[in-house]
Amino acid sequence: MKLIHCADIHLDSRMEANLTKEQAKLRKNELLLTFCDLVEYAATHDVKAVMIAGDLFDTGRVAVRTRNVVMELMTGHPQIDFYYIRGNHDQTWLTAEQEGLPDNLYLFDEEWKSYTYSGEAITISGVELSADNHLRVCNTLVLDPDRVNIVMMHGQEAHYHGKDQAEIINLRELRDKSIDYLALGHLHSYKAEPLDKRGICCYSGCLEGRGFDECGEKGFVLLDVKDGRIESQFIPFARRTLFEVPVDLSGLQTAGEIEAVVAEQLSKIGKENLVKVLLQGSVEVDTPKDVDYLLSRFAGDYFFLKIYDQTKLDIHIEDYQNDVSLKGEFIRMVLSEKLPQERKTQIILNGIRALSGEEID
Repeated sequence: MKLIHCADIHLDSRMEANLTKEQAKLRKNELLLTFCDLVEYAATHDVKAVMIAGDLFDTGRVAVRTRNVVMELMTGHPQIDFYYIRGNHDQTWLTAEQEGLPDNLYLFDEEWKSYTYSGEAITISGVELSADNHLRVCNTLVLDPDRVNIVMMHGQEAHYHGKDQAEIINLRELRDKSIDYLALGHLHSYKAEPLDKRGICCYSGCLEGRGFDECGEKGFVLLDVKDGRIESQFIPFARRTLFEVPVDLSGLQTAGEIEAVVAEQLSKIGKENLVKVLLQGSVEVDTPKDVDYLLSRFAGDYFFLKIYDQTKLDIHIEDYQNDVSLKGEFIRMVLSEKLPQERKTQIILNGIRALSGEEID
């Protein structure tokens, strides 16, 4: 029997922090389309159940169109069971008391609830964490050790209880509970590790990265239960990937050298992706860094590209002790002031640009 573990899809996210209005609208639609693709993948690969471990939606207010698409997906695939735990982002959106829900949608609440597949000896259990139950809920879990037990939860893994922190999952209290696979949501990157001698705990991560704090491959976990054992495999599935690309400019002297090394670092990244370039390293005062030029050179090659200048000036005051020039006098004056180093660096950069006849932002 095959199952999919996914989480943190965050449908209806605005995503306007970095993107243009048009790009944000497209990415918002792509989140929904990727979830549709996941369901189609399940249908074509004989997946029996899709487990959504929280935060299917980004807020409790869901657009009618988005809700309708999700409901139609489920009703349109009656051969697939959908298990859905509400996360901290979508706590108020859906309840078991609502009418008109698909027959193949199975929900959870603040007490443990279990669904069984008798022929496969598989049980899927889950609970939604709240301020009222998070301190006791792990201790109340009781499972049949002779079955394959999958447990769904949404929260931050820890080995302790945080005071008044409903989203904390104390893994120590879930050990030796006959759990074979702990399907978690809340972290947005894939992570799997042993829970105890019997089972593993796993974050599937999100389906699509939404910001540069969600770089790297995104997707879901495919589970295959055979002869009482679970095999799991992470499946990359995102339409676009976010990359953070550090580029060391240390020792480079010309604009051509800088352009070439940036191009080399970007050459392995697909054009459909989102990229943040970080210019780093120590550079000379006269190193011709031109972020605007680099943006105009490379931005058109990607869905989105941003460049941050994090380089540090390689300046030693002794190098200018005897430099009889306006530049030397200016740098000595700035370096002698009682200012934060970052402030000195910015003043020197602007001063050098002004002395060279360049515009200052």
